[in-house]
Amino acid sequence: MTTSGADPHPTTPPPAPPAGAGRPPVAGLLLAAGGGRRLGGRPKALLDFRGRPLVENAARVLRDGGCGPVHIVLGAAADAVRTRAELSAYAVTENPDWAAGMGTSLRAGLAALTGTDAGAVLVSLVDQPGIGPAAVARLVAAYEAGADLAAAAYEGRRGHPVLFGAEHWRAIAESAAGDRGARDYLAAHADALTLVECGDVAAPYDIDTPADLPRLTAGCTGHGGDGA
Repeated sequence: MTTSGADPHPTTPPPAPPAGAGRPPVAGLLLAAGGGRRLGGRPKALLDFRGRPLVENAARVLRDGGCGPVHIVLGAAADAVRTRAELSAYAVTENPDWAAGMGTSLRAGLAALTGTDAGAVLVSLVDQPGIGPAAVARLVAAYEAGADLAAAAYEGRRGHPVLFGAEHWRAIAESAAGDRGARDYLAAHADALTLVECGDVAAPYDIDTPADLPRLTAGCTGHGGDGA
């Protein structure tokens, strides 16, 4: 006999959602404005990668890793990049001050994202084709688990890509200077930074000099590639 008003078939309450469940989306921000000074003035966005401009691969990696929308900051040879690369699926911002360093492109990209519904931004560099969607997906997963400041790590050493929750954008933009980007901010907030090991799925080399160009040849891209 059950007591009046009591549920004869009590149910277990559903479990609480995991930390970060239902968080706003992660936007991708690709910094692709550099003029390739050490490459003899060849803009990195236009370097050939498997028959297409390198910027296409880098943007696709962000998309395939779970970022959306994806924003691209162009600078050097921006008109040529728009003409030669297929970027219609992405938002493009031009940075007229690109020659003053990567920090100006980071500020331009964060300004373009301010006011959107993105809860975080994942920032990558156009000249790191060894970093593919798997590394991006790990950073996105860290955000979904509750991290608001995160970076890929390679054998424990901080690298790219990096992820910033929206609450950090203003301070990062204010501190970004020259080619240091967010380095100083991340160093100052090391105790809040989540390092996400990616050394088993990505290779964080840069294409900076002519000696690095062979890495763009098919089969020499480490763990990165085109996200296929």
